Amino acid sequence: MNTNSVQFFKENPIESTGKSTGLILAAWKVSNSENIGKIIRLAHNVGAASVLFIVGDEQHRLSKVKKTAGFSFDQQNWTFISEEKFLEEVLAEHPLTVLETCDGASDLFASKIPGKTVLLAGSESKGIPPHIIKKSTQQVYIPMPGGCKSMNISNALSVAAFEWFRQQNY
Repeated sequence: MNTNSVQFFKENPIESTGKSTGLILAAWKVSNSENIGKIIRLAHNVGAASVLFIVGDEQHRLSKVKKTAGFSFDQQNWTFISEEKFLEEVLAEHPLTVLETCDGASDLFASKIPGKTVLLAGSESKGIPPHIIKKSTQQVYIPMPGGCKSMNISNALSVAAFEWFRQQNY
């Protein structure tokens, strides 16, 4: 049995709707360099237009990011961006969907995510600040029926990004 994913997808290509992707993945002040690499790889997997890492004073080891992202490090469009530039330039052009457990948030799987959106998840320890949530057009959360009610940022973005993909393509 062949379990090589490259070979599998050559033999079983995923049909595209032909629509260009309007998804931008974004992460708020991520502290873990490996999570950054995982998010870059995720964006490449789901066909996101780009990835934005809104940064403050966090320090990142690009060698760890590159190791975790693999070849997606050079293939996927991604960048570090300041909060000011994110607010002034990105949100002026794109609606914002926040992935956060906050007042007014709706179940991700019962919500229609826009085809063109910035999907933003919060930092590992502090989430997304209220002043950013207020700028969003939609707030969604991942239902968690198990005993643990939190999820790693790269895992949470994976769930939400592939739900976005499912909604756009199926």
